[in-house]
Amino acid sequence: MSQGRETNERWWDAELHRLRAELLLCGGADAAEAEAALTRALEIARGQQAKSLELRAAHALARLWAGSGRTAEARDLLAPVFSSFTEGLETPDLESARALLSRLG
Repeated sequence: MSQGRETNERWWDAELHRLRAELLLCGGADAAEAEAALTRALEIARGQQAKSLELRAAHALARLWAGSGRTAEARDLLAPVFSSFTEGLETPDLESARALLSRLG
Protein backbone atom coordinates (compact mmCIF):
# COMPACT_ATOMS: atom_id res chain seq x y z
CA MET A 1 0.00 0.00 0.00
CA SER A 2 2.95 2.37 0.46
CA GLN A 3 3.61 2.50 -3.30
CA GLY A 4 0.00 3.61 -3.81
CA ARG A 5 0.34 6.30 -1.18
CA GLU A 6 3.48 7.64 -2.82
CA THR A 7 1.88 7.88 -6.26
CA ASN A 8 -1.64 8.65 -4.97
CA GLU A 9 -2.92 5.58 -6.81
CA ARG A 10 -5.28 3.99 -4.33
CA TRP A 11 -7.72 2.12 -6.53
CA TRP A 12 -7.20 -1.15 -4.70
CA ASP A 13 -7.02 0.12 -1.10
CA ALA A 14 -10.53 -1.12 -0.33
CA GLU A 15 -9.71 -4.60 -1.64
CA LEU A 16 -6.43 -4.67 0.27
CA HIS A 17 -8.22 -3.86 3.53
CA ARG A 18 -10.81 -6.55 2.81
CA LEU A 19 -8.14 -9.13 2.08
CA ARG A 20 -6.27 -8.15 5.23
CA ALA A 21 -9.44 -8.78 7.22
CA GLU A 22 -9.93 -12.18 5.58
CA LEU A 23 -6.34 -13.12 6.46
CA LEU A 24 -6.82 -11.96 10.02
CA LEU A 25 -9.91 -14.13 10.36
CA CYS A 26 -8.17 -17.16 8.84
CA GLY A 27 -5.28 -16.66 11.22
CA GLY A 28 -7.52 -16.63 14.26
CA ALA A 29 -7.01 -12.94 15.04
CA ASP A 30 -9.41 -10.90 17.09
CA ALA A 31 -12.65 -10.35 15.17
CA ALA A 32 -12.65 -6.67 16.17
CA GLU A 33 -9.48 -6.05 14.17
CA ALA A 34 -10.96 -7.76 11.12
CA GLU A 35 -14.19 -5.79 11.55
CA ALA A 36 -12.21 -2.55 11.63
CA ALA A 37 -10.41 -3.49 8.41
CA LEU A 38 -13.70 -4.39 6.72
CA THR A 39 -15.32 -1.16 7.87
CA ARG A 40 -12.38 0.75 6.42
CA ALA A 41 -12.66 -1.20 3.16
CA LEU A 42 -16.34 -0.33 2.96
CA GLU A 43 -15.67 3.37 3.61
CA ILE A 44 -12.99 3.52 0.93
CA ALA A 45 -15.11 1.69 -1.65
CA ARG A 46 -18.06 3.98 -1.00
CA GLY A 47 -15.84 7.03 -1.22
CA GLN A 48 -14.54 5.85 -4.58
CA GLN A 49 -18.02 4.82 -5.71
CA ALA A 50 -16.52 1.41 -6.50
CA LYS A 51 -19.68 -0.71 -6.38
CA SER A 52 -18.00 -4.10 -6.88
CA LEU A 53 -15.49 -3.44 -4.12
CA GLU A 54 -18.29 -2.11 -1.91
CA LEU A 55 -20.19 -5.35 -2.48
CA ARG A 56 -17.18 -7.47 -1.55
CA ALA A 57 -16.53 -5.49 1.62
CA ALA A 58 -20.20 -5.45 2.63
CA HIS A 59 -20.49 -9.18 1.96
CA ALA A 60 -17.45 -9.97 4.08
CA LEU A 61 -18.62 -7.74 6.92
CA ALA A 62 -22.14 -9.18 6.74
CA ARG A 63 -20.68 -12.71 6.98
CA LEU A 64 -18.67 -11.70 10.02
CA TRP A 65 -21.68 -10.13 11.70
CA ALA A 66 -23.95 -13.06 10.85
CA GLY A 67 -21.41 -15.41 12.39
CA SER A 68 -21.61 -13.50 15.65
CA GLY A 69 -25.40 -13.41 15.75
CA ARG A 70 -25.86 -9.94 14.31
CA THR A 71 -28.15 -11.23 11.56
CA ALA A 72 -30.39 -8.18 11.20
CA GLU A 73 -27.42 -5.82 10.98
CA ALA A 74 -25.81 -8.07 8.39
CA ARG A 75 -28.94 -8.11 6.25
CA ASP A 76 -29.43 -4.35 6.62
CA LEU A 77 -25.86 -3.76 5.45
CA LEU A 78 -25.79 -6.15 2.51
CA ALA A 79 -29.33 -5.84 1.08
CA PRO A 80 -29.09 -2.25 -0.25
CA VAL A 81 -25.66 -2.82 -1.76
CA PHE A 82 -26.86 -6.00 -3.46
CA SER A 83 -30.06 -4.41 -4.75
CA SER A 84 -28.11 -1.54 -6.33
CA PHE A 85 -26.88 -3.95 -9.02
CA THR A 86 -29.05 -4.35 -12.09
CA GLU A 87 -26.59 -6.19 -14.34
CA GLY A 88 -24.15 -9.04 -13.94
CA LEU A 89 -26.38 -10.84 -11.48
CA GLU A 90 -24.75 -14.14 -12.44
CA THR A 91 -21.29 -13.08 -11.30
CA PRO A 92 -19.80 -15.06 -8.41
CA ASP A 93 -19.78 -12.04 -6.08
CA LEU A 94 -23.47 -11.31 -6.62
CA GLU A 95 -24.50 -14.97 -6.46
CA SER A 96 -22.64 -15.35 -3.17
CA ALA A 97 -24.25 -12.19 -1.78
CA ARG A 98 -27.69 -13.43 -2.88
CA ALA A 99 -27.09 -16.75 -1.11
CA LEU A 100 -26.03 -15.02 2.09
CA LEU A 101 -29.07 -12.74 1.99
CA SER A 102 -31.27 -15.81 1.54
CA ARG A 103 -29.75 -17.39 4.66
CA LEU A 104 -30.16 -14.15 6.59
CA GLY A 105 -33.88 -14.11 5.84
